[in-house]
Amino acid sequence: MIEAGAAIVDITPTPGLSMSGFAARSLPAKGTHDPLTARAVVIGDTAVVVADVIGIDAAMSASIRRRCVLPAENVVVTALHNHGGPVSMAGRLSLAADPAYLERLEDACVTAIDKAAATRRPANITVGQGSDPGIARNRRHSGGQVDACLPLLRIRGDDGKMIAVVTAYACHPVVLAADNLLWTADYPHFVRQALEEAYPGSVALFITGCAGDANTGHSAHASITLSANPDRTYETAERIGRKVAEAALAAGEAPISDRVTARDGTVMLGFGRREAEAPETLKKRWREEALAAEPARKSLLGYWIDWAKAIAPITPEPLAARVTVIKWGGVPLVALPGEIFAATALSIRAALGPAKPAFVIGFADDNPGYIPPASEFQFGGYEVDEAHRYYGLSMTFAPGSAEALAACALELATGD
Repeated sequence: MIEAGAAIVDITPTPGLSMSGFAARSLPAKGTHDPLTARAVVIGDTAVVVADVIGIDAAMSASIRRRCVLPAENVVVTALHNHGGPVSMAGRLSLAADPAYLERLEDACVTAIDKAAATRRPANITVGQGSDPGIARNRRHSGGQVDACLPLLRIRGDDGKMIAVVTAYACHPVVLAADNLLWTADYPHFVRQALEEAYPGSVALFITGCAGDANTGHSAHASITLSANPDRTYETAERIGRKVAEAALAAGEAPISDRVTARDGTVMLGFGRREAEAPETLKKRWREEALAAEPARKSLLGYWIDWAKAIAPITPEPLAARVTVIKWGGVPLVALPGEIFAATALSIRAALGPAKPAFVIGFADDNPGYIPPASEFQFGGYEVDEAHRYYGLSMTFAPGSAEALAACALELATGD
């Protein structure tokens, strides 16, 4: 019989640290709405750990995998990508990270994996597909594609008690906006809360899917404001979270086999410049605009001016991106780095076939920024033309990058 375990480690920072996720927000956190955590589920000798931060970079991910008790190639380190957490990646998203917190975050992820591994016991695992909760919206195209799949893994001990439940959904955790100054996991907090209420004593693992172009309906530019929005409140986050959990709990239960495998590969991603103007020209124009800009826009322009001075002149080397496919009894977990769009996830699902639900997730083992499919470059927009500046990259990932990641994932998924 397969063995499984789960664990939760608190990673809530003290108030006063900078918050990551919105260029418009400059004030530090003033308190906590819900505890931030690192949560791990171990099945056999594989593990997934999810931390309630906006991203974990490749260096920290590699260190976590190397330090934990399981084989490094069998571990996926991913971020929830909530925008109500602390700065968690050095040199990215325009704010300085606190070194002590980065050390704490890494230690917590290692501890969560090791604790989950230490608590492994014989388990029965079932999988099902939840109903479409109807929450995610394509924020770039009205009526555009979303990945509405909602798989649910139920992991019970041989005594019948629930060890863990694992689900994934592709919707940006940005119900709360830039005016929020409390630590929060956003709507996934309420998903986990509802799942753990349904199965007392269990650990609920929520993994963010390929949500690069999906949220609850607002554009990326709609977050460049400090004004409160009556639709972006904790009450809304709770309603959305509980609706996602209710849909997940509607999933049926099909048993899986005891066979567990993990394979990983590396894809070298190139870059392409989107800006037609020279950095000096852009810097001058943005400085002039900032003189009369309202505070949130002025804050964003400040990041861009710094980018034009220090980062734009750099020609980046190709980035080595890790892709991992873990199979739990035939149920694939496809782990991709960065902010992946729905079209990429749906292409992977179509190729895998509908035999069993699949987990197709983003933000895994690195979060270097948006990686749009080639079809999206003609539309431009924040995710294609601007976000690389906030992520500390001199250029956007080149067209074909998302397709290369998907091809690698499918090769890994069909190779055993």
